[in-house]
Amino acid sequence: MRIDILTVVPELLESPLSHSIVGRAVSKGLVEIHVHNLRKYGIGPRRNVDDYSYGGDAGMVMMVEPVHRMIEELRSQRTYDEVIYMSPDGERLNQAISNELSLKGNIIILCGHYKGIDHRIREHLVTREISVGDYVVSGGEIPAALLADSIIRLIPGALTDETSALSDSFQDDLLSPPVYTRPAEYNGWRVPDVLLCGDPRKIKDWQDEQALSRTKALRPELLKNI
Repeated sequence: MRIDILTVVPELLESPLSHSIVGRAVSKGLVEIHVHNLRKYGIGPRRNVDDYSYGGDAGMVMMVEPVHRMIEELRSQRTYDEVIYMSPDGERLNQAISNELSLKGNIIILCGHYKGIDHRIREHLVTREISVGDYVVSGGEIPAALLADSIIRLIPGALTDETSALSDSFQDDLLSPPVYTRPAEYNGWRVPDVLLCGDPRKIKDWQDEQALSRTKALRPELLKNI
């Protein structure tokens, strides 16, 4: 898989994409991540990528030309399955979307900044818009890193135990059950006895029961998908 991220602040993406599971997946050759500075195609001697909006609204808007030229350069080298714009009014990111995108070959992720992007980019270049929640952040870089992480960890070989991702919250529209590790007792706090019984069927039944009860209590809206 190859992920190309377009941004005006590439430095914001250096650390999240260089460490832990994502960093190991890159070092293993399971995924390529390329971060591109949109100022490469900025306008004029100062490489401007933004301008005032028509209509006089406050805030600067990312211009269409630098984004178009960079996407065209990338498309001239390979075919992309999706051009994704991180947007607060896009479809809400969930596990099903991450699962779907993890099966793609090449993806472009466009990070907005300032007041947003020229709408013609959304009309003619973007194939999908994704939101990470009903709030606004300073730019699309952190949401893009979040999206990339959620995709890359699902690629076979990215996790040490490939079955681990299958038991994550939301994979089956349920929250995960509680998890514990050694010691079995600490400060008078005990691990549930069923987890120490050694009977896989009893443990699985307990985990299923806990996942359902936690979802009912904390995220009941998820149960409509079951």
